[in-house]
This record gives sequence, structure tokens and C-alpha cells, in this order.
Amino acid sequence: MATKEERAYEDYESDFDLREENRKRLREKIVELFLSEKAGYWKDGKKHVTRYKYYVETLKDGRRIYLYHPAWLNNGIDFQVWVEKFDGVKAKKPSHKDILNDLRDKKENESAKLRELLNVIALVHDCQDPISVLQKHSDLRFETGMSVEMMLKILKWLFIEQDLTYWNYDGRSMLFSAIKRIITEE
Repeated sequence: MATKEERAYEDYESDFDLREENRKRLREKIVELFLSEKAGYWKDGKKHVTRYKYYVETLKDGRRIYLYHPAWLNNGIDFQVWVEKFDGVKAKKPSHKDILNDLRDKKENESAKLRELLNVIALVHDCQDPISVLQKHSDLRFETGMSVEMMLKILKWLFIEQDLTYWNYDGRSMLFSAIKRIITEE
């Protein structure tokens, strides 16, 4: 009779600060971080699985953005981006779809500021850190959806994740192209 493989989970948490303005260097740093992790192992007939939560950004209201590694795709190099109390209550893994839907809502309700939002997203896409971008555009606010701060800090990590997954293709530009289409199409 086959038995289900027993697993034991070892969870680790730490802060990780990544401030680089070079796409290749961002990718190298995150891969180096993952390579420094304790590997999973077998002991006493159990598979010991190591899981990591890296706190990477803090929002003005104190909520944190964190990476969860490993995710379940791309042979262990993939990670998930999470936001504590995303909706005010529960943590959530914001998706590309969440970002795009938020932009559609902003376009419908506050379209006059969208060009400036596209410009600041482009700066983050070009590897400028959201903190410095926000300092220069502190007046950009929307009544609808997520804050500009949250969006830029999430996008920083979604762009990095896309660079890891699709480095030999167009990486971060896939998501950015979708963002541009939503904002610029009539």
C-alpha cells in the first residue's frame, strides 16, 4: 500500500533590501539570495521543505510587501509577491490582473492623472526605486483603487519576477506593455 510522502516544513523570515538601478544586477541579487537559502533535505523518512518569507517593502501605513519563496513554478527560482492586509484585512498575492483592473478603474474615474501615472510606472520599469520616484511625485494620488505607493512597490517586484522567469524573452516588458495599452488606448 502506497503511503503519502510525509513532509515537515521549516519556515524562515527575514528582511531583504534590494536597491539597484540595473536590471541585470537586480536579477543577480535575487538569485544570489535564493542560492543562499538552506536546501530541503530528507531526515528520518520525512522530506524537510524550507520556505522563506522576505520582507522587501514597507508602505507608509505600516503594511509590508513580502516575497514568498519558493513558488510552485519554474523549478524553484520563482517567487510570489504578497501584501499584508491588502484589502485592509487579509494578505493577498496581487496579480497582473489586479494591477490592470485597478488601472482600468482609475482610467474610468480619474483619467486626467493617468499619463503621469504611466510616467512614474515607466521609471520603476526602468529600475528606478519606487521610494525615490515617489519623492519626486508625492502629489500624485487617486481616490480609486490602490495607492500609487502600493502600486509602484508591487510593480517593482512583479517586474523583477518577470525578469527571472522570462529573461531570455522580454521579461518585465510583457507586463509594462499591457499597462501602457490600458492607459493609452481610448
